Amino acid sequence: MSTIAGNLQAVEATIQVACEAAARPRSTVQLLAVSKTFPAEAVLEAAACGQRAFGENYLQEGVDKIAAVAKALPDTPLEWHFIGPIQSNKTKPIAVNFDWVHTVERLKIAQRLSEQRPAERGPLNICLQVNISGEATKSGVHPDELLELAREVARLPNLRLRGLMAIPEPEADPELQRVPFARLRALAQDIVKDGIFIDTLSMGMSGDMRSAILEGASIVRVGSAIFGARHYE
Repeated sequence: MSTIAGNLQAVEATIQVACEAAARPRSTVQLLAVSKTFPAEAVLEAAACGQRAFGENYLQEGVDKIAAVAKALPDTPLEWHFIGPIQSNKTKPIAVNFDWVHTVERLKIAQRLSEQRPAERGPLNICLQVNISGEATKSGVHPDELLELAREVARLPNLRLRGLMAIPEPEADPELQRVPFARLRALAQDIVKDGIFIDTLSMGMSGDMRSAILEGASIVRVGSAIFGARHYE
């Protein structure tokens, strides 16, 4: 068994145990394999194990990888999620190539994605990134401004607002990890009460996915626990 195959099994076991602890069906949590900085071959290896959803942070790397994987697996539909910062002049290749975007924090970005989404691809799935820990250096809309942004994005024609995403401040204590995830869940509930249907909480990574699942995560974004330690140039 390859390292990636074994890692996927271990992550799957963690998700399964967390779902049981939360009294949730396993089917309510999607594993997003974050393949940034790893080559297309690593994606192909994970896909051979049945993994179908992949997350990319860097636009050009992601676009190149999507093309390479599609060429190698023309009959295997994969789902590609953009989970990195978005520059307003780089929205078109995101709108054209990806199925999901998790990092929308400004209306201008959402408007450009809507305008540039090819009609034949159908609506682009959108999560609004929330600065849930209030960190000055962290991306995301302020919680107080979230509802108004959700109302505006929900009106855009070629997008489908699916939910919220957050990257909380790192925390080792599992109980303290749950606090910002619970806060994000409450914000999602406020949006639903406002009459906007959303169904997605993108929260939890390799080190805190169990805590996120206990608080209602529907997508966990896992990279190093699957692909190994990253080596940045």
